[in-house]
Amino acid sequence: MIQIDKTKPVMVSGATGYVAGWLVKKLLDEGLTVHAAVRNPDNREKLKVLDELANQSSGTIKYFKSDLLDEGSYAEAMEGCELVFHTASPFTLSVNDPQKELVEPALLGTRNVLEQANRTESVKRVVLTSSVAAIYGDNIDIKNTANGIFTEEDWNTSSSLTHGAYPYSKTLAEKEAWKINREQSRWDLVVINPSLVMGPAVNPQNVTSESYAIIKQIADGTLKAGVPYIGWGVVDVRDVAEAHFQAGFVSTASGRHIVSGHNTTFLGLSNTLLPKYGNAYPIPKKEMPKWLIWLVGPMLNKALTRKYISRNVGYGWKADSKKSIRELGIQYRSLEETVNEMFEQLVEADVL
Repeated sequence: MIQIDKTKPVMVSGATGYVAGWLVKKLLDEGLTVHAAVRNPDNREKLKVLDELANQSSGTIKYFKSDLLDEGSYAEAMEGCELVFHTASPFTLSVNDPQKELVEPALLGTRNVLEQANRTESVKRVVLTSSVAAIYGDNIDIKNTANGIFTEEDWNTSSSLTHGAYPYSKTLAEKEAWKINREQSRWDLVVINPSLVMGPAVNPQNVTSESYAIIKQIADGTLKAGVPYIGWGVVDVRDVAEAHFQAGFVSTASGRHIVSGHNTTFLGLSNTLLPKYGNAYPIPKKEMPKWLIWLVGPMLNKALTRKYISRNVGYGWKADSKKSIRELGIQYRSLEETVNEMFEQLVEADVL
């Protein structure tokens, strides 16, 4: 059991990120000192929202220049910290060079942060932001699970550099984290495996998460003719941040944690928006048959390869998140609240 001293600073990598923004807010509201590891601490405009969060809280934020690919660059930020949150990792599906844009930042970044934890005597615990993408690669993989449901025991074995490069990068990164953790005995590792993260951002003008691209496609008419039947897990970004916080400070927390509030589908997301926004936006109301997606999908989106379509379209998704409820005390928000508040924020910010 690990006891974290809340008078000591805590480090957050990727502090300007989607999940990290809410985590930093939670830490500051709890009165902690946050060492925010960011690429450019001189970019005051990008850090303005975090400064405002600090000003409205009883906590303190300090910025440190760090880069996922720069070995040793987290040393100053980690100094004196008992708790490290490693949230920094790219989430995008449209890349030109998956090795350089996804695998290297995820794998080398994790190695960089965790090896610095090895060199920093004060560190007692590292909380890693992984993903359910490290648990499965394609929806069809659910056929290989013990009881037709994904659990923390499952690992993604179907992704590769050429098929599902993003899930592949998350799998490699988490496996590397466990390897580094096993090779020492001073700090423990707790992993958060969220499903598709949605909900309002601390800073909606600075979000690059793929979930925002999905919401924009639902709203802008791209999918007006219909959406594919693809099962997804969805979780509110605020619940993911709370899971990170609890993973850091619950002394008995250990291992992996699937953090997912809802087993749903593409159409399930759309349906939550129809009552309020259905008349004002071309939100899809039906599913498109698989044979049609097979024909036109690769022309509409390069991520919709025939292999992806064959292994994902037409398959549901189901995961067991009871461990996060039982051990971290997470109470999940409703899907309607998550999606509608995200959509409303984008409307107000003129992002749509």
